[in-house]
Amino acid sequence: MKLQLALDLVNIPDAIQLVKEVEAYIDIVEIGTPIVINEGLHAVKAIKDAYPNLQVLADLKIMDAGGYEVMKASEAGADIITVLGASNDATIKGAVEEARKHGKSILVDMINVTDLEKRAVEIDALGVDYICVHTGYDLQAAGQSPFEELRTVKRVVKNAKTAVAGGIKLSTLPEVIRAQPDLIIVGGGITGQEDKAGTAAEIRQLINQG
Repeated sequence: MKLQLALDLVNIPDAIQLVKEVEAYIDIVEIGTPIVINEGLHAVKAIKDAYPNLQVLADLKIMDAGGYEVMKASEAGADIITVLGASNDATIKGAVEEARKHGKSILVDMINVTDLEKRAVEIDALGVDYICVHTGYDLQAAGQSPFEELRTVKRVVKNAKTAVAGGIKLSTLPEVIRAQPDLIIVGGGITGQEDKAGTAAEIRQLINQG
């Protein structure tokens, strides 16, 4: 299982400093949608330049023009780019085709997909690299979690790797690990902690044991 650090509410200098604290314990740095909106794809390049040994995910949440947006993210140094599962099949296919040209990966974010099982099967057939169940901020506030959705996707997906995001922290990590996703995405569970390095180290230890 890989560990992805989601950065959502920081600027580029703060992001570089934050990653420095936890670099030893993570595999992937996510440049979250808010940073992309605030800073542009420069943020992806800055993190990739600063930490070439880490993979960088650009959370573009692509909904249209998949090929073009993946091309631009790839040029900026992104290793993984996100596309929304609610988008058209043609958009996902275009994203996958462009990613293959550059040796990059596509993660499909299933946020707000209504028939999760059916859509996961369809997307799995399109050749994507990861299918990610994602409980967004607004639903987290209402008490929802992604764990049951993860079990659903794990049951039906045959080719893609699985990922999970949404309010994951040390206290909920054992439940996540039991479901055995390929990628665990943690944001505030690390970035919101006073001892970020210590928390990331604990999370990494639990994942390695799982």
